[in-house]
Amino acid sequence: MKVIDVHNHVNPRPFLQAIQDNRDWLGFTSNNGELENPRNSWTLEERIADMDRLGVDMQLLTVYGDYNQYNQDLEHSKSVARQCNDEIASMVDDYPDRFIGLGIIPMQDATASIEELERAVNDLGLRGVTIKDHINGHTLDEPMFYPFWGAAERLGAVVEIHQGDTVVAHRITGYFLENTVGNLVERTLTYGALVQGGILDRFPKLKICLLHGGGYVAFGIARMDKGWEAARLNYMTEYSAGEDADQKLSKPPSSYLGSFYYDCATFSEQTLRFLIDTVGIERVVFGTDYPCPMEIVDAVNWVNGLESLTENEKEAILSKNPAQMLSI
Repeated sequence: MKVIDVHNHVNPRPFLQAIQDNRDWLGFTSNNGELENPRNSWTLEERIADMDRLGVDMQLLTVYGDYNQYNQDLEHSKSVARQCNDEIASMVDDYPDRFIGLGIIPMQDATASIEELERAVNDLGLRGVTIKDHINGHTLDEPMFYPFWGAAERLGAVVEIHQGDTVVAHRITGYFLENTVGNLVERTLTYGALVQGGILDRFPKLKICLLHGGGYVAFGIARMDKGWEAARLNYMTEYSAGEDADQKLSKPPSSYLGSFYYDCATFSEQTLRFLIDTVGIERVVFGTDYPCPMEIVDAVNWVNGLESLTENEKEAILSKNPAQMLSI
């Protein structure tokens, strides 16, 4: 069984070399890349040695969220994405039996995002891209992103959703809640927007992975279904604005649970069991958030030690489902 981790992060080697030389790289400095964590400065050889210790055969590499420059000048964003993607592809080329890769793209511009997505997949051999839950405040169901979703479906590209600026950060800045709560809120909003915005109906073959266990989706889906039912009442139009009241969906939001993948980064057996029972075992993949502070520690042994999971379910999460998602 080949264990495949679909959720982890890495810094580009040219960035690390620039920091070592006391200079910036494309405007990025020692304040970026979470360098307070020494593992984020490791060589690939050190990383592979740690993978061996942890029992991980392959990692799906993606750069840290710092490098998604959606709010910057487009030409700068394009340059950063291009150089990051070239670097991820180089890492994969150096160790093709240990790494596969995801790229990043300048999502603030439809044409540029599609061009870089096509280059990443067709020319560099990356498996898809990582994007954030919103692009400068625009949710991913908006028509401006239809061309991107169409291209992702056509290319068979995996699209992993990871947080950027969270809505909770605008309410409370303390206690790390912008991450511990906000991250999960963002993923739930993304599910609701993509489903109720009709993206999965327009592009039914998309391969979208909602990282961090899909946020609160599994726990909130019954209320989404109730809202879908309630909004069909004629007097509910006063609580909804414009086209939202028209209820575009012909079936409840829970009908789309099986259209997404979800990683296992839930941190508790009960939560993971509930996720599996809600979305189906075939949709849950092994993702650890390595090497971040919020990673699943000793994740392979953690999954294998869960008494509520069958051996077949463990193998599905650790190996079969990631391989299916990534077409390897």
